[in-house]
Amino acid sequence: MTGRNRYAMLTVDTEALPKRAVQDHIKRLMWGEHEGGCAGIREMCAIGNEFGVKQVFFVDMCGAYACLDQTLDVVRWLDQNEQDVQLHAHPEYLPEQFWKEHGFKYRPRFLNQYGIEKATFTIQYFGKLIADLTGKPLRAFRAGSFRWNADTVRALQEAGVPLSFNNSMNACLKGQCTYSEPTNHSYLWSNGVIEVPVTERKFFPLFGKEWWGRLQFPVGDWLGSPPWRVLRPYTVGAEPSFLVLLLHSWSLLYWDKNGHAVYRDDKRIENYRKLVRRLAMDYDIITTADFLDLYARGKIKATHTADLSLAEFKPAKK
Repeated sequence: MTGRNRYAMLTVDTEALPKRAVQDHIKRLMWGEHEGGCAGIREMCAIGNEFGVKQVFFVDMCGAYACLDQTLDVVRWLDQNEQDVQLHAHPEYLPEQFWKEHGFKYRPRFLNQYGIEKATFTIQYFGKLIADLTGKPLRAFRAGSFRWNADTVRALQEAGVPLSFNNSMNACLKGQCTYSEPTNHSYLWSNGVIEVPVTERKFFPLFGKEWWGRLQFPVGDWLGSPPWRVLRPYTVGAEPSFLVLLLHSWSLLYWDKNGHAVYRDDKRIENYRKLVRRLAMDYDIITTADFLDLYARGKIKATHTADLSLAEFKPAKK
């Protein structure tokens, strides 16, 4: 730590959802291995190591549940390479038989509609798979597509997970979650779980509707991906002392006309290297363990407490 009191977290949702590849989902979407080249989590880790930083890999074991052993190999490799491995979950892709075997109904499918029992089971079951491999307690959780509700946060407390990485105004306005605070600062839930929002910013209304842009890589070919274009909208004229950047395991790849991930060239690898180099010059890039240590020492503080009742799921009236 440099003592700059400026912190950034590079968070990577590591997932292999069915529609993003035709086959070999883990190979193509996590490892990034394709016929023409490779651009996945190994390349991300190599870039981080160049600048002496570690990334937070939120690993989903639900989206490619049929390939669970391969996903556990990813967890094992990341941990052996001293990366920060935490839990991500897209349980909407779990097969119906999985839920029957564990005594739950298949529906509701989406986590933002789960009650406390199903939410707690999901986090404990898949969190244990990670913790058993790494030998470390699970410290953080991010819901797939930021789909969460108050019972998700209650489930984190029940499972002994101190950090929630779910707050997103962008997702809230899309109806993917029940509630979010309009802030980039960490805050405390009324049950003691610490919320760490992904960095977002409110921009001019889009088509007459409120719009929050998200700090993520890449930002799209229409803007290009040099560091200053990724970071500038979220740092200029803002309070940039704490940033949470969102990536995916496939962020160094491209999409073909069918929406499948493909390797095209190394351009995004090089742009990500430039971004990490720029961030490392101005910020201490931290892990979840670092965050909890800084929080305990008062270097990072929760700005306020939010009551969990704000995030209760309310079923649509028939």
